[in-house]
Amino acid sequence: MKIRKVCILGGTGFVGRHVAYELSRRGILCRIPSRRPHRARDIQLFPGCEVTQIGKFETEELQEQFKGYDAVINLVGILNPSRNSSYHDIHAELVSHVVDAAINSSVKHLLHMSAINASESCGKSNYLRSKGEGENRAHTLSRHHIAVTSFRPSVIFGAEDSFINRFNRLMKLPGPLPLACPDSKFAPVYVNDVAQAFANALGSEETFGKRYELCGPKVFSLHDIVDYIIKHTGRKKTVIALGKNSSLLQATLLGLVPGKPFTLDNYRSLQTPAVCSRDGLAELGVTATSMDQVVPDYLR
Repeated sequence: MKIRKVCILGGTGFVGRHVAYELSRRGILCRIPSRRPHRARDIQLFPGCEVTQIGKFETEELQEQFKGYDAVINLVGILNPSRNSSYHDIHAELVSHVVDAAINSSVKHLLHMSAINASESCGKSNYLRSKGEGENRAHTLSRHHIAVTSFRPSVIFGAEDSFINRFNRLMKLPGPLPLACPDSKFAPVYVNDVAQAFANALGSEETFGKRYELCGPKVFSLHDIVDYIIKHTGRKKTVIALGKNSSLLQATLLGLVPGKPFTLDNYRSLQTPAVCSRDGLAELGVTATSMDQVVPDYLR
């Protein structure tokens, strides 16, 4: 299937910018709808990329954005709900609007960003259940109309990430670092590898109907990752590994803080190892990049 033009939802975010750059590099035209296009002027410097204005991410407005485009990539997601947007609104209901608009616009291929451990029936948190419901909607509602491929990454790292950089910022605070869920497992995957996976899958009939787990080459505990940051920044920091009850208490208290840096739902998500059962990157022709190849440079 030849794909020449792609509409990227969530294209102004961390992963979206890398996906847009990778597609631009391959000569694919990209449209990126945004409520605040003036904040994404840098993306328009990528050859063949345009950022357009959109009001609401609902069927009719999305349909206008999708007209004339061969494929849609949906990267929209939230880590915590807000007063105006719940997990269900963003991860499930939005997907229904995307599928309806894509069908009405004769889109050929929908690529959908899910999450490792996403499960509508078995997810341990509202985040994981809503992600699972959205992924299932993408595959079932589009059946017989649009080819769908979904991706389930572990935590994603890169120079502008909100994971490694968040803990790096916490290291600068005075005093010891109380670390909740220190034994939680991750297989961090590099953002450029994720972008390549999307680009390689685009229009490939071998990927239609499939769900790819995306992980890096090594599994870390959360404590390992914090120690890694300490080592590569040269800081002296005492880390206090919290047990279950203390972790629950921290999640309860921080969930009340503006910005919600850590919530009970985040705590529940961390109870399932974010590791892959299959090497989706390899299946898509991508060699996984280790943290050692990237992270020390941007921590410095």
